[in-house]
Amino acid sequence: MPALADAHLRQVLAAMAGPAARPREDQLAAVAALVEQRDRVLVVQATGWGKSAVYWAATSALRATGGGPTLIVSPLLALMRDQVDAAARAGLRAATINSTNLDDWDTVFEDIAADRLDVLLVSPERLGNAGFARRLPQLLATSGLVVIDEAHCISDWGFDFRPDYQRLSRTLLGIAAGTPVLATTATANHRVTEDIARQLGPDTRTFRGSLARSSLRLAVVPGLGPLERLAWVADALDSFAGSGIVYALTVADTERIAGFLRSCGFDVAAYHGGLEPDARQRIEDDLRRNALKAVVATSALGMGYDKPDLAFCIHVGSPSSPVAYYQQVGRAGRALDDALAVLLPAETDARIWAYFATAGVPDERRVGQILGALATGAQGLVALENSTGIRRGRLEGLLKILAVEEVVQREGSAWALSGKPWTFDAARWQALGAVREREAGLMRAFAAGQGCLMRFLQEALDDPAPSDCGRCSVCTGRLPAPGAQPGPARVEAARVYARGQDVVIEPRKLWPTGGARKGRIAACSEGRALAFADDAGWADVLLPLFSAPDAPAPQAVLDGVVAVLGRWRARWGARPMAVVPMPSGTHPMLLQSVAEHVARKGRLPVVDALQLAGPLPDADLASGAKVAALHRAVVLQAGVEVPRGPLLLVADRYRSGWTVTVAAALLREAGAPAVLPLVLHQAP
Repeated sequence: MPALADAHLRQVLAAMAGPAARPREDQLAAVAALVEQRDRVLVVQATGWGKSAVYWAATSALRATGGGPTLIVSPLLALMRDQVDAAARAGLRAATINSTNLDDWDTVFEDIAADRLDVLLVSPERLGNAGFARRLPQLLATSGLVVIDEAHCISDWGFDFRPDYQRLSRTLLGIAAGTPVLATTATANHRVTEDIARQLGPDTRTFRGSLARSSLRLAVVPGLGPLERLAWVADALDSFAGSGIVYALTVADTERIAGFLRSCGFDVAAYHGGLEPDARQRIEDDLRRNALKAVVATSALGMGYDKPDLAFCIHVGSPSSPVAYYQQVGRAGRALDDALAVLLPAETDARIWAYFATAGVPDERRVGQILGALATGAQGLVALENSTGIRRGRLEGLLKILAVEEVVQREGSAWALSGKPWTFDAARWQALGAVREREAGLMRAFAAGQGCLMRFLQEALDDPAPSDCGRCSVCTGRLPAPGAQPGPARVEAARVYARGQDVVIEPRKLWPTGGARKGRIAACSEGRALAFADDAGWADVLLPLFSAPDAPAPQAVLDGVVAVLGRWRARWGARPMAVVPMPSGTHPMLLQSVAEHVARKGRLPVVDALQLAGPLPDADLASGAKVAALHRAVVLQAGVEVPRGPLLLVADRYRSGWTVTVAAALLREAGAPAVLPLVLHQAP
């Protein structure tokens, strides 16, 4: 084995893991391939195997022989922060370029030019940034090594595919020809491994080992309802040693679960992509030093987060594939002999999987609308939203895909056609859909406990040597405390907590451009909803009402609405004078029963001031098109006098908020000084 690779790898391992650490055979071979042969290398190994030691050792060796700095493309801020710290422990000087440190860019590039940095970490999104792109050729010309961390993200077939990552194979890797390249991941089956190797080049050397994690004790606790899952987590935190991560599928769930656990006396924090970078770093650090019992997180706290003594991972709801699940539970037990990973599957899992599965797939009709609109000239995002009728979030996702495929490009703050034709690759997207459906099927089988859980994950990732672990809940027939069911007192505490939370509806502030109404909106006051999304307190009672034939609301819902009003009324400027039902095209009996019950309790009249004059617009329409359609569909009832006082506007569902906003504007124009929306269910 070449002495240079061996010496630098041993030096890095000693600095990072202590003098007793010894190189693995594949670590030595991978470092030698990068340093001696300048190859392109793919390393697929389990979390905790030491993949980062390969690129730190290769960097150290290449720098010692006069090579340029290493460029690492890394997908998450949490991961980048940990990598900067790890580089320092390995004796290397590292810095980052990302969306949160724009003011530091010039200094970082000056340090690169002056050869004061050994490592530069960038996010894949920077590759599509015009300011960064101008500097990229010079940066690549001086780089001694390019590293693609979490490389499954560059593959369509990877569980966490990201369009921006594909710029690597199309631009960065082409420019960096002749420079050694290292791609690393712990979560790649054969299909993903072959796709990554194909993108790296035909001579890519792949080092793949067993993905079994002997320190993990896996368990599945099936059959729990929403409140029972909350209670189970709280009971588990009473009995589990150490600190860990509680994973949830949505941002709303992280906040709800964290709130309940805090009400039970646990030191926990919610963590998701909507937090400011400083808040995310503070939570990461608090968990790392065990100041928190748990962090309730989305997948934003996943890849690369380094806490070797993380003692447990609990999943409230299943990730969409065994590969994604393996990646997340890989945070636990890296330096422990025993760590728990428990899955609490939910009845809503499949619906959430379907939403995220389709979010990254282009729709041929909508892409055609975008390209047709841009054929008339460059347009900003707001203008493009109005001209296509596509909702903002979906529009931004499609533009990102088209930009990566170089069909559209940014011109300042506008988008324009590049001149490159676009053809919808139906076969590619159909194949991806089939893979996603197969992965969902595997996850359902895993959650059903069909065989050893660790072996199941190994087989899902095409591990070359799968075997039964003898430790999981299927192999042993035992569940970790609190077992199959939480305590009834905790379930009731979860019910009381969940049904006592206020869901605040913030009013819309500006009318969309291009419509008849312009500027600031003076229509709705702050509102309230009985439940948001898959609210644990109401999911089993409220949500079935919207899929069942129309009927009056059950007593539990009526009592819940009155409780919401009781908590809310202290914030009213003045008491409402009347209840106005929002006409419903699907559930008029449900809505009318709620409006009449509220009116009886408050001794108020019900005023049917609104009616539907046409069909309500499609939920996926962009704001401008939706508001225009609503002005045609929702009108004031002829001959009905609108009270000249505050009104309680009762609606069944609330998503974009435009239906309620248009109705409130009509009521305000008819003389009502304030309109307070009261909604049964706010959709995400």
